[in-house]
Amino acid sequence: MAAISALVAMLKAGDHVICSRDVYAGTVRLFEQIVSGYNIQIEYVDTSDLKAVAAAMKPNTKLIHIETPSNPLMVLTDIAGVAKIAHAGGAEVSVDNTFLSPALQSPLALGADIVMHSTTKYLNGHSDGLGGALIGSKPEHKERFLLVQKAAGGVMSPFECFLVLRGIKTLPLRIRQHEENGRAVAEYLSTHPKVSKLAYPGLKSHPQYDLAVKQQKGFGSMMSFELKSREEAGRFLAAIKIFLNAESLGGVESLASHSATTTHGSVSQEFRDSMGINEGRIRLSIGIEDKEDLIADLEQALKAV
Repeated sequence: MAAISALVAMLKAGDHVICSRDVYAGTVRLFEQIVSGYNIQIEYVDTSDLKAVAAAMKPNTKLIHIETPSNPLMVLTDIAGVAKIAHAGGAEVSVDNTFLSPALQSPLALGADIVMHSTTKYLNGHSDGLGGALIGSKPEHKERFLLVQKAAGGVMSPFECFLVLRGIKTLPLRIRQHEENGRAVAEYLSTHPKVSKLAYPGLKSHPQYDLAVKQQKGFGSMMSFELKSREEAGRFLAAIKIFLNAESLGGVESLASHSATTTHGSVSQEFRDSMGINEGRIRLSIGIEDKEDLIADLEQALKAV
């Protein structure tokens, strides 16, 4: 949140921002309850639709903020396509790359201007440190971000920085195992009769599989699926044993969470409905445990549904 606060601190009253409609709810909370009060207009758009992005552009559009894959529906946005539209209109593009990390996606190489990470997740990798990072592409980005850090105080402690630097040393190895496990779990869930609307871009059945192959270096280990109701979701989460019922992601351990009451509990039911997050939506962060153990845990938990 300190990182995204520093990002929007570049904006001024009267500016217009386009934001992915399907985005982390903490971003929405910041934009709606704080940033919009500074006379900055926030418009939520389905950024997977380049025509919709182009139609939303205004003379005062200064930033397009996208999250790809999105949280929790794993919707992809064509980074290069959005960058072309933004730059033609004099705007910049920021990409929340938390779900894939630098190991699997390089937004700057695709035309983005700024990349954001929650270092709490894959970069740290061990669920023991909090932080955020902004990577700019211009000298003025660095100057502005440093000013905001100093003036507003949103900085990581030295020990938090140490934890992230330690985690980055093993990032490629961890991501390799995360993805191997993620693919195995997704393939298992894709054929389970109680699971519907499985969202994992690594499956050829995913409508944006070709885009994932084009702009990503892998598919990662985040996914989500639907059960029929909140009650079924509760039974599933109560039955898991290896997976932890927790909200974070990107650590060595596997996590499962109920999107409507955790990651997106801070936004209204109406906003969740507009995003397509229903009461049965479960998000999984697949860790690096033995994949057969993970699948066995899901199997026994789904029997409880």
